[in-house]
Amino acid sequence: MRRLGMAVAVSTIGVVGLLGGAVKASPGSGVTSAILAKGSLGERVKIRTRGTSDLVFQEVDLAPGGFTGWHTHPGPLLVAVQTGTLTHLDAQCHVQTYAAGQAFIEPAGKEHVHMGQNLGEVPVQLYVTYVLPEGSPLRDESPPPACAELSDSAPR
Repeated sequence: MRRLGMAVAVSTIGVVGLLGGAVKASPGSGVTSAILAKGSLGERVKIRTRGTSDLVFQEVDLAPGGFTGWHTHPGPLLVAVQTGTLTHLDAQCHVQTYAAGQAFIEPAGKEHVHMGQNLGEVPVQLYVTYVLPEGSPLRDESPPPACAELSDSAPR
């Protein structure tokens, strides 16, 4: 029986080869799609969850001079910058900027207090994918870290 199965498999491969190689996929119909944003990450991405998760996709717009306020997230975020330049401050008030076409990962947890600002003259548009524990909020408000109280560059 095993030899018969092997013979059938070899025969099938031979016939497919004679007919022009791999079976071609059929074209789709009635489907449209649009890339909303694309950003390049300088690192590998691996997401692990501890239970069921909610995936939320959100467009976030920051007007010139706008800022998000200090906050954290209960799950990681994947962020692509579509327009403008986002100025990102972390819990130690370290500044990182992300321009259009760049992407970054925002880690989860209360220890990752952060804020985003638009210090430019054009709107910042972000596309954010949230990977959250099921039923949790998108963000948790946080008081400014101690370094923000001492810095003129960080809104309180």
